[in-house]
Amino acid sequence: MPGQGEPMNNDNSKRASLKQKAAREFQEFAGIFLYLAFFLCSVATYRMLLLNEFHVSYFNYGAALINALVVAKVILIGEYARLGKKYETRPLLVSSAYKAVLFSLLVFAFHIVEEVIKHFLHGDNIAGAFHNVRIDDLLARSILVFCTFLPFFSFRELGRTLGKDKFLDLFFQSRSTANARL
Repeated sequence: MPGQGEPMNNDNSKRASLKQKAAREFQEFAGIFLYLAFFLCSVATYRMLLLNEFHVSYFNYGAALINALVVAKVILIGEYARLGKKYETRPLLVSSAYKAVLFSLLVFAFHIVEEVIKHFLHGDNIAGAFHNVRIDDLLARSILVFCTFLPFFSFRELGRTLGKDKFLDLFFQSRSTANARL
């Protein structure tokens, strides 16, 4: 019965394809997370040293890691929604800066929602929750996120333009090996 074997093979190939896609997306998520975790933990260390808050360091690092997870997911959602795609034909500087601004605004919006929910859960009504959001703190965080996103999107755009394999070879292979492959 040859007709019965075909759907099984098709289902198996769909599962294998789905597993490959999930593995690729997890790898991309992990890379974004590690990049953001490095920067956000650095800022947590700087803040801790600046304010002499040595007693809450684990909380600061934990919050930085959770923030890195959330922002990494926001980036993937934004890329899935194809944010910034229309500028990809422009020079890399324009494309990178545009995406850095656009995704910084997206993260800013998520931070506002996060703060409102936090104040709402602590007993404020919706109006009070919006009133208690510290915009100066959110703007400072957004500037930090933008400064983090500039090199991030520059490297992503460069990798997209060169091709992922060539880009990774340039960074992780010896120059003679990378030049031979280019």
